[in-house]
Amino acid sequence: MKLALVTGGSRGIGRATARLLAARGYRVAVNYRQREEEARQVVAQIRQQGGNAFAIRADISDEAEVMALFAQLDQQPEPLTLLVNNAGILFQQCRTEELDAARLQKVFATNVIGTFLCCREAVKRMGTHHGGQGGAIVNVSSAASRLGAPGEYVDYAASKGAMDTLTRGLSLEVAQQGIRVNGVRPGFIYTEMHADGGEAGRVERLASAIPMGRGGEAE
Repeated sequence: MKLALVTGGSRGIGRATARLLAARGYRVAVNYRQREEEARQVVAQIRQQGGNAFAIRADISDEAEVMALFAQLDQQPEPLTLLVNNAGILFQQCRTEELDAARLQKVFATNVIGTFLCCREAVKRMGTHHGGQGGAIVNVSSAASRLGAPGEYVDYAASKGAMDTLTRGLSLEVAQQGIRVNGVRPGFIYTEMHADGGEAGRVERLASAIPMGRGGEAE
């Protein structure tokens, strides 16, 4: 059995990813920051379906907590072979002229710095130049990185643009160390995250602009 870490795995795309990986035979570490109950529900669902998973708390915007997270993974019987950088945050919709430094620092601390830190620690464990067995990293970006999210959250979009650049650069950096690095850019997906931006029904509002006329499901 192989070990996978899914950051932000308690809801939305992270939850769907954790369940899919478990169904494919991975033992899944479901990371969460605040939603302990939801993370434990994901673990329970996986176990009910015959899979193997456990919840693990860490705020990836905090380097010490990232280090502690990976130290706990080192204690597991299986080596880490897959990292899904799914954790991300956004705040109330607003225009760029209304942003302040505190909000920008929070968004980039999680979406960019946190992803960098998790990649760094994963490479140290997976890379053949570190004695690892190789593996894969998947960065969950957003269509916002190319659309810009004007009038809503340009800060979030910019953070995902940084993630796209990280994906490209890191993929070339570690390709010969047995690690594949890829990114996905979900479009308008029905998840709880839209409520964080102050508009739970955002996908319905924008559905007419989607070729299929509807949003996607996390699964």
